[in-house]
Amino acid sequence: MTYWLLKHVLLGPILRLIYRPKADGLDYVPVTGPAILASNHLSFIDSLFMPLSIKRRVVYIGKADYFDKWRTRWFVRAAGVIPVRREGGSAGEAAIQTGIQALREGNIIAIYPEGTRSPDGRLYRGKTGVARMALEARVPVIPVAIEGTDEIMPIGMKFPRTIPGRVHVRFGRPLRFDRHYDTPKDRFVLRSVTDEIMYEIMMLSGQEYVDEYGLKVKKEIAEGDRSPIVQEQDSARTS
Repeated sequence: MTYWLLKHVLLGPILRLIYRPKADGLDYVPVTGPAILASNHLSFIDSLFMPLSIKRRVVYIGKADYFDKWRTRWFVRAAGVIPVRREGGSAGEAAIQTGIQALREGNIIAIYPEGTRSPDGRLYRGKTGVARMALEARVPVIPVAIEGTDEIMPIGMKFPRTIPGRVHVRFGRPLRFDRHYDTPKDRFVLRSVTDEIMYEIMMLSGQEYVDEYGLKVKKEIAEGDRSPIVQEQDSARTS
């Protein structure tokens, strides 16, 4: 109930009025039945605009950190986010299994395969959890590209800017991996499927692809392991 109030009464109409978001490829999103929306991740508000674009309820797989902060706890609970602990292990596996169960119940779920927001606007290597869920639940994956949200609310900004007409959500043709359903835990298969999904996201978004994990790059920047020159070179590639 809270989800639909947010989407249609409390938050959705305000977002549409202020930002005038656009959406393409809506015909690729199934009207019924389970599917995974696999998207790039530029800003915290990506999780507002993707569900706003489609009629169905979207269940999110998101980082558990959002449940620890009062500013975001109310929203992720209302949106039905399934928490994922970054440290992996049994907690990460439990979240994947929860996602698989949600798919088997006929839901459409959204996930950011990069596992974090892009530190510089580029598209980073995807984690294989998205492939695990797709193969074990035997569902299609719909690649999604979101543009403009990083201009409205960059990393580190507490409140979004009012910049209308910048948000564009593109849904791509569903990807089906029937050929791999018998090997849902083979690590080479999982890597291959994940890379195929990331390639389609890259083609939709037009982002430069980096074959590194975004979290690793963020950590290196925070710890100073990447020199200012390298950081400037990285930023120049996206300008």
